[in-house]
Amino acid sequence: MNTEAVISVLVFLLVMAAIISEKVHRSVAAMAGAVILLLFHVLSIEEATSYVDINTIGVLVGMMLFVAVVKNSGLFEYVAIKAAKLTKGRPMAIMVVFAVITALLSAFLDNVTTVLLIGPMTIAITQMLEVNPIPYLLSQIMASNIGGTATLIGDPPNIMIGSAAGLSFVDFVINTGSVIVIIMAVTVVIYYFMYRSRISVVKENMQKVMELDEDRSIKDKPLLIKSVIMTIVVVIGFVFHSQLQVESATVAMFAAGFMLIFGKQDAEEIILGVEWSTILFFIGLFVVVGGLQKSGVISSMAEVMVGFIGNNEALGIIVILWVSAIISSFLDNIPFVATLIPLILTMESSGVDVAPLWWALSLGACLGGNGTLIGASANVVLAGVSSKNGYPITFMQYTKIGFPLMLISILISMVYLLLRFA
Repeated sequence: MNTEAVISVLVFLLVMAAIISEKVHRSVAAMAGAVILLLFHVLSIEEATSYVDINTIGVLVGMMLFVAVVKNSGLFEYVAIKAAKLTKGRPMAIMVVFAVITALLSAFLDNVTTVLLIGPMTIAITQMLEVNPIPYLLSQIMASNIGGTATLIGDPPNIMIGSAAGLSFVDFVINTGSVIVIIMAVTVVIYYFMYRSRISVVKENMQKVMELDEDRSIKDKPLLIKSVIMTIVVVIGFVFHSQLQVESATVAMFAAGFMLIFGKQDAEEIILGVEWSTILFFIGLFVVVGGLQKSGVISSMAEVMVGFIGNNEALGIIVILWVSAIISSFLDNIPFVATLIPLILTMESSGVDVAPLWWALSLGACLGGNGTLIGASANVVLAGVSSKNGYPITFMQYTKIGFPLMLISILISMVYLLLRFA
């Protein structure tokens, strides 16, 4: 290994260690790593910026801005109350419907945003029913990660994979969305049988839910109408962005720009609502992984991987899927995916058919987040919301349910991928 390779590897390991320890904010760790590579001339400014995936950054910023405006309309609260009333206040029906809504929203919105919108409503409704909200919240955590796996924009790893591999929204719906429907159905059935005998509610409390007025949740009717119309436009834009020959980032930024101009909201408040620390984390991480690429470390790793997998497509699928899932259960899946993307691209340049590996990486990294309480940002955020309301969720309490369900989802994914590709 040359000096550049040694420095890039050391920087990458230090950044990972800092992120895992949580003693340094992950954005600070990633940006510090990028700066060190610049200071030691492993990368120039021009090279560093060339490794930043602008499409991924554009999708994230655009959708964060779009959702920040839309949520001010009261649309999400309206949907939650309407759904609760359609179940007639029945506790298990509410659990199933809210989990499905969470999965559907997570397919198009950031997972953290989704659970922040649905979680508080869930706690309010379960308090009316006088039942423990934790089973409901656990089902929503898992549903958010499952739903986010189904589309190009549902989870940051998918945005990164789609941008790097040139995969469209429709590609994801066909290749990951189909199996996600099965996984979601299996998860809901398991939850139903786990909790149906444990949750009971008196009729008086069910009536309280029926008395909720969803119309009162609408804060701004003109904004609500614009939000619904633009949401439909955004979905159509993402579905047909390949045919329209525009990047997914263009669709997201157009939606954000339209809502900022015509939504008539406080622009400064909306802009401050973007998770800029997450955006900085992505930028820094792209540069750190870029150091590994430029110094030849990724190429060397790809040669080892090609030597191990060879032409055995089934072995490649199994290795990528299970390694991604187990690692993503305990570590942030974004750095892992950022490292494997150039690795798979290098394997492709060596003549390996990597199409199935992209789907194995997507399913493993996104579904793996369900394994433990620290596996994904949505898990940590919703657990925090639960604790603030007096319902703490412990690591082991979550893992006893989440890890087995994650293994089942990965097993289903493996069978699906082997049948479809190998």
